[in-house]
Amino acid sequence: MSRSEFVIATAAILFAAFMLGWFANWLVHRLTRVSPADIGELERMAQTVHQAETARDEAISYLEEREGQLGAEIQSLDAEYRAAMSALQDARAENGRLRDYVERMQAGG
Repeated sequence: MSRSEFVIATAAILFAAFMLGWFANWLVHRLTRVSPADIGELERMAQTVHQAETARDEAISYLEEREGQLGAEIQSLDAEYRAAMSALQDARAENGRLRDYVERMQAGG
């Protein structure tokens, strides 16, 4: 192989490699290209996701606030229950004392 044949063969190989690379680049860009309609749909989906996240955050905030209110109500009702039970116990003791008093009065009189 002479020197000029070697140069021509090397040039042909380099040109073929260049063309193959250019074609691969074109093919990748052609397959991964996003159309304006797809971009619009992606924007709409992103807006929907943002709205859903906002609604979720508001719901979580509402639930936490409501949980706090219900916890306070439970504590208040528990205190009222304990007070009522204490008053009932006192009333029963008073009732027992009065019953004993009445029985003594009936037996003695």
